[in-house]
Amino acid sequence: MIDKIYHQLIVSCQARAGEPLRDSGIIAKMAEAAVMGGAAAIRAAGVEDILAIKRAVSVPVIGLIKREYPDSDIYITPTKREVEELLSTDCEMIAIDATSRRRPGGEEVKELLALAHHHRRLVLADVATFEEAKAAQDLGFDAVATTMAGYTAYTRPLPGPDFRLLRRMVRRLFIPVIAEGRIYDTRDLRKVLKIGPHAVAIGTAITRPHVITERFLRCFKEGKYGKSRQKFEK
Repeated sequence: MIDKIYHQLIVSCQARAGEPLRDSGIIAKMAEAAVMGGAAAIRAAGVEDILAIKRAVSVPVIGLIKREYPDSDIYITPTKREVEELLSTDCEMIAIDATSRRRPGGEEVKELLALAHHHRRLVLADVATFEEAKAAQDLGFDAVATTMAGYTAYTRPLPGPDFRLLRRMVRRLFIPVIAEGRIYDTRDLRKVLKIGPHAVAIGTAITRPHVITERFLRCFKEGKYGKSRQKFEK
């Protein structure tokens, strides 16, 4: 799988509870459309979605489970329970939050990594800082992604990708680096590609139409229409 995604696009096909596309059948169709467009792999959340996607497409799937626990801020594959659930699917890689934050129940990320590796699954570390990326590499993760940069209390939110972090990771790590997070348009993507990550993962800008619509509508709300507007008589 690592070779298959080299310099390729990974499309994240997910929908949150309450969103119009929150249906495994729809998510699978979304994945089909992404693969038709040239996606080399799919990132997906939840056993049902992963199973539906695996029936629909033949490209590799990066699987994860989002679940919240009261004693931790980590929600991407936070415990061994989620890893075990993902092992019931055929996803080729499991994504795990590998930030330095406390895990639910005091579990350690190395335990989740060992469990997945015991079952011969590749494991992707979702991190927020270079130090976390380096620690993930030292633990034996197969790849690392910038997924959590800007989404933790100790990293600053940015309007776009964290180019500085990505550049440092690409230059100083020897495991594959996947660029992910707030890549909203082709201008951002071109900057990311110049840095040279192993692969790029994009979700919202491709697969969340209501968010895409909202981003375009901001232009209307900014009131920057030209002054020479057409006028029509009633």
